[in-house]
Order: sequence, then C-alpha cells, then structure tokens
Amino acid sequence: VQLQASGGGLVQAGGSLRLSCAASGLIFDDYVIGWYRQAPGKEREGVSGFSRENGNTYYAASVKGRFTISSDNAKNTVYLQMNNLKPEDTAVYYCAAARGRSARIISAPGASPVETWGHGTLVTVSS
Repeated sequence: VQLQASGGGLVQAGGSLRLSCAASGLIFDDYVIGWYRQAPGKEREGVSGFSRENGNTYYAASVKGRFTISSDNAKNTVYLQMNNLKPEDTAVYYCAAARGRSARIISAPGASPVETWGHGTLVTVSS
C-alpha cells in the first residue's frame, strides 16, 4: 500500500491550497482516506476523512466550513481543498488510510484505525 501526498507550501492568511493523496495497493471500499496534521509542540489531529464506500465525510471543528475533502475515483486520489487558511493551520499534513467505513474514524484518539501513512507535506500560513 502506498500513499503519495503533495500540495503543501507557503501561503498568506486567507489564501488557499489543495493537498492531494494518491493511493495504490488497497481496496478502497474497505478504507477511509484521511488527513491528519501535526504542528510543532502539538498532538497530531485528525482533520478530515472521506469514505469512498458510502461517500461520507468528516471534518474537525477547527476546519469545518473552510476545508473540503473530495475524491477522484478514476485516479484513486483524495483531495483536501483548504480555503481561508489561518496561521493556526500551519502544520505538517499527512494523508492516511484507516480501515473502516465511517469517515468519522479519522477523529479516533491516537489515530488508532490508521494502517498506512503517507509522507508529510508542510503547510505554512503566514500572518
């Protein structure tokens, strides 16, 4: 199983970025593809998740209304569109494959359902 993440960068507050996570080697209907982030000195946080099996989504309260997760099934890629970015969104973002069918599993403590991690991509939001 491989997850290839891309799309991080430096942006000013209020700007937008789109992260991509290309997945291969797994049965998509058995997994939720999600995004986590970890800022310096802070615990890892489940940000958003997408279940291709039923199409449901999950967003952390801190990003709801600003971030949108979507999937291009033909490309086996999940996207995280991040709008109205804030300095507190600065973190390393990781995509992950978590076994399960409810996107809400991304919020599980300690990211316990995650079986595979992609490499991190840094998002820096300047004020």
